[in-house]
Amino acid sequence: MKWPRTLASRLALIFFTGLVLAYGLSFGLQAYERYISSRSMMLSNLEQDVATSVAILDRLPAVERAAWLPRLERRTYRYSLNQGLSGEAMPSSDPPMAAESIVKAIGSDYRLTFQEIPGPNAHFQAHLKLADGAPLTIDVTPAAVPVARWLPVVLLIQLAVLLLCTWLAVRLAIRPLTRLSQAVDNLDPDKPGVQLDESGPREVRYAAVAFNALQARIAAHLKERMQLLAAISHDLQTPITRMKLRVEVMDDGTEKDKLWSDLGEMEHLVREGVAYARSMDSSTEAPCRVNLDAFLDSLVFDYQDSGAQVARHGNSASLLETRPHALRRVLVNLVDNALKFAGAAELEVGREGDLTVIRVLDNGPGIPAGELDEVLKPFYRVEGSRNRSTGGTGLGLAIAHQLIQAMGGRLTLSNRASGGLCAQIELK
Repeated sequence: MKWPRTLASRLALIFFTGLVLAYGLSFGLQAYERYISSRSMMLSNLEQDVATSVAILDRLPAVERAAWLPRLERRTYRYSLNQGLSGEAMPSSDPPMAAESIVKAIGSDYRLTFQEIPGPNAHFQAHLKLADGAPLTIDVTPAAVPVARWLPVVLLIQLAVLLLCTWLAVRLAIRPLTRLSQAVDNLDPDKPGVQLDESGPREVRYAAVAFNALQARIAAHLKERMQLLAAISHDLQTPITRMKLRVEVMDDGTEKDKLWSDLGEMEHLVREGVAYARSMDSSTEAPCRVNLDAFLDSLVFDYQDSGAQVARHGNSASLLETRPHALRRVLVNLVDNALKFAGAAELEVGREGDLTVIRVLDNGPGIPAGELDEVLKPFYRVEGSRNRSTGGTGLGLAIAHQLIQAMGGRLTLSNRASGGLCAQIELK
């Protein structure tokens, strides 16, 4: 047997099968008891009716008996004043219960013979002679105990109720587990998770409390790590500054230039580390409404004033509730990357359903498809060299990704069909 794949369907199958079997057994026992009771009552009525009918016919004058036959006829048996049909002698080893009832009713007063009448509707006849010697035949057509027409309807309604109760029970049992699995799927260390409702049965409350505590521990652990990174990066700035002052008083030469370059790279890396640590805290800037088109125009004009080839296309025609300084930093990082690797950048803005979409496009070398997600991680660089001027620190895209997530948006990278990279920002 192949089990269903989901836990809900398995529980529903087990519950419904068990309930149907239990109900079927109960219904079968009740139906059997009803059948026995009905059969006993029908046979008892047969005995009384046959004894009464034969006694009436026996006492009536011969000329009046035929008029009484329709009155004495019943659904499963009738009387005739003749020898009846020819048939086969009924074996005495296993006679029908109706024949036994007839013998019990009048067998002590009359000599009975039974014959089985074959045919499409098999039945039997009981033959006897009345007191005046006239023949009398009792033609019996056995029939099953009638079933009430409403009984199948009631059975279907009861099965539907069982199915509904099974569905409700499984739904109530599985709903907390479904919420927990969804919360686990949505668990993201980079952004605060939704707290599970700590109400319901004891087991559900315990699981919700444990999951919420897990989220809190993960958040506290990451915050501690980011604070450590920020503290180290901040504290390194002082010795780097002292070292730069000492290098300034050195005699000009190759070693001085190399030390100055190394210290500059160290200082840049430290600043990026501080910026990444600060980007983990989404509460540093309160959100406000900004005119996105004017906001992007201001950014593009600043680049154009400095001589950079940056252009903007499209309009959103909307007010966006966001963190403007964080969004500006994200766009600056993306545009700087485009200028570094392609020498020019384009900004496209528009609406797609309920989302505001901003794209930063360039015609540079792009990024290998297998590394499009990796470059959003801290300290990951596509550039294999150790030259910071070409490879960067590996934190620019990670900072942009972190800030967009803190704003409730999404940053994705893709290679353009015409060549170059597309950095797409989706904001609600």
